[in-house]
Amino acid sequence: MQNDSKLVISGIKKEVNSSSKIIEGLLSIIREGHSLSTSQVKYYIEMTKKNEPLDWKSLYKDTIQVFKKEKEIRPKTLGQKRLIEAVKKNEIVFVIGPAGSGKTYLAVAMALSALKNEEVSRIILVRPAVEAGESLGYLPGDLLEKIDPYFRPLYDAIYEMMPAEKFNKYMEKGIIEIAPLAYMRGRTLNDSFIILDDAQNTTLGQMKMFLTRFGFGSKVIINGDITQIDLPRKEHSGLIKIAQILKNIAGIEFVYLNDQDVVRHRLVQEIIRAYEREDLKNQENQEVE
Repeated sequence: MQNDSKLVISGIKKEVNSSSKIIEGLLSIIREGHSLSTSQVKYYIEMTKKNEPLDWKSLYKDTIQVFKKEKEIRPKTLGQKRLIEAVKKNEIVFVIGPAGSGKTYLAVAMALSALKNEEVSRIILVRPAVEAGESLGYLPGDLLEKIDPYFRPLYDAIYEMMPAEKFNKYMEKGIIEIAPLAYMRGRTLNDSFIILDDAQNTTLGQMKMFLTRFGFGSKVIINGDITQIDLPRKEHSGLIKIAQILKNIAGIEFVYLNDQDVVRHRLVQEIIRAYEREDLKNQENQEVE
């Protein structure tokens, strides 16, 4: 749009005011030199319709610096902003939300940023290596080869933010370490940034074991999606019960993301909403029975 261009909005006063607010907000970001994706514009419109205040400039202020100089990570939703703020303020943060809401991606970004700024001396990436039991024996190869496929989401995020040669070098030196959850028993991790991914597939006992590995100078992010539990009995998930057990403990915070925080393709958001509607319908039918 040229400097002498004009945009005229006509219609009902309430809708005109709402539309003006949306356009002014989007233009304020563009004038700062930032680009906007279709999903960001859609998110801004949805939040305005719900009368939830959204200051795009505040989102863009939370920049996470990683190992690739040209790569700047920013929150794209209010939920993601709350996640980043929680990690800055607390030692242990639980992030619970659907696929595509940025849980793993932002956790990796904040871990790499802490390592780059020498806030920690190493990063530990932890995951239930095999859903519902961690039975690695039947897989071919050594330990690293067995668990490699299960850590691929974490690798993908790291490769976006760190040159491959540096990542491999840090892996060799143990500065970045990958570990199946079962191999965490007996360890105490000081001066580390620890990420437990796919935590919905841990039992309550495993969750307790993991949390008690926490040491001085460390920070922990525990990610999970309670709609994708692969344990034989979903109610045994440690992630479901842990919020009640650890509530009101200073230094621990729970951040809940939802379908509005999904930053993948539009269809991913629609799929999540469809499953939520189906789950709600099933619950209502069970209550009637």
